[in-house]
Formats: sequence, C-alpha cells, structure tokens
Amino acid sequence: MRRQPPLQRGCLRFGALLILFWSAAPFVWQFSTSFQLDRALTAEVPTLIPDPFTLEHYWNAFVGKELHRYVWNSFVVSLLTTLSCLVVGSLAAFALSRFDVKGRFGILVVILSVSMFPQIAIVGPLYLVAADLGLLDTYAGLVIVYLALGLPLVTWVLFGYFETIPREIDEAARMDGVGVLGLLWRIILPMSLPSLVTTGLLAFITAWNEFLFALAFTSTIEHQTIPVGIANFTNQYYVPWGDIAAASAVVTVPLILLVLFFQRHIIEGLTQGGVKE
Repeated sequence: MRRQPPLQRGCLRFGALLILFWSAAPFVWQFSTSFQLDRALTAEVPTLIPDPFTLEHYWNAFVGKELHRYVWNSFVVSLLTTLSCLVVGSLAAFALSRFDVKGRFGILVVILSVSMFPQIAIVGPLYLVAADLGLLDTYAGLVIVYLALGLPLVTWVLFGYFETIPREIDEAARMDGVGVLGLLWRIILPMSLPSLVTTGLLAFITAWNEFLFALAFTSTIEHQTIPVGIANFTNQYYVPWGDIAAASAVVTVPLILLVLFFQRHIIEGLTQGGVKE
C-alpha cells in the first residue's frame, strides 16, 4: 500500500481537526454554559471555563421543571417509533426486494415522496384527524405520526441492503423447508444487523428531536416530549439560558453515546446497501 505524501497527510489531518472543531465546539460551549452562573452568562466577556462551577441549572431542570418526565416521554415515544419503523419497514423492504412486485421502484419513490412534504403543511390536517380519532395528547398519536416520518428512510435503506443478499440463500432456505416469514426472521434480518442498527438509530433520533408535531399534538406534561419541555422553560420576560443548556446537555449525551457505540454498524449499514454484489 503506497504511503501518502507528508503534505497530503498533513492537509487531511488539518481538515479532520477543522471538522471536529466545527462539530464539537457548539456542544463544548453548551456544556460549559450549563455549569456557569446566570451572571456569568450575561457578562460582557463570556468565558469557556466555568468560574465558579455550579450545578444549579441541573437542579432547576430536574427538580424545578421536572425534566425527567419529558425525558421518559421522549424515550417511550422514540422506542415505540423505532420498533414500529423496523417491523413495518423490514416487511415492506423484504416484500419489494424478494417478491415479483411490478413497479416496485415506483412504489419506493412514492414512499420516499411522503417524507418530502413540509411538516408545517400537514400538521393542520393531521391534527384534525388525530382529534377525530381521540389521539391528541397520547403516546399513540405521536408514534403514528413519527412512523410516517421515519418509515420512508427505513424502507429505502433496508431495501438497498436486502438487495445485496444473494438470492441463492433464499433458494437454499426454501429447500430446507423455511417459509417466507422464516426466511425474513431467521436469515435475512440476522444478516442485515448493521442496516437494522443504522435505520433504527436514525428513526430513534428523528423521534427524539421532533418538535412541531409534539407541540401540536400534546398539551400536558404527561405526554410532552423533551423539545416541547425545553421550550416550556421560557416565559414572557425571562429566558433561563443556563437551565436550557443543562437540559440540552442531558438529552444530547445519550445520542452521542449511541452514535459512538454503534458507529461501526452505522458506517457499514449506510455504505453496504449502496453496493450491489
């Protein structure tokens, strides 16, 4: 393997450090803000290192504003959305990949086009439908809406990955007496673990961060999610930047840890499906 010239290696490392700084700097500043007193946040010259160090904003977020209840609501909704997307998306991708479906790429385009509608353009009609069905201020109402948001991407990525699995495996499984659902459950899905992890994580992050539908469809703390809860921190005359930074840090750390833990599967899942073997 030919080694890269020193200048090229230096440029690549500098570019990587620049991207790292650009991406990480807002999070570092956010975490720093969450440990600073309010008077330091409004000082004429802000500082990165908290002086003095305080946990006041975390106390306010969890005790005063009950952040843990919003976190639980987001976890339940995001987990149910992820499981629903994986179940429905894997069935749809498997059917389009393995069955002789006429116009399957046209169907995929239609599925993908659903995600292209601006949320603000469909929130009104969906609100009326949810109100008629009694789904306002419920977990089910949010999960159904988020399923429609995450399902197109899940179906597309899984379809691309299923297409890379040789058809000879299907024929060997049928010769051993494996049925259609057995083929999906016992063979295709275990072989598609990187793609399942990738799509599941993307669906989870989408539901975890979604704000507009959560704001429109929920009205009480029993079902409001984290973005709505953080928005509720503010009032007409005061914006508690420290409390908001603390809440943002708490809800950002789990996503960072998930991405770091599953990064190998994410990279493999996103790249493998784009290569037809």
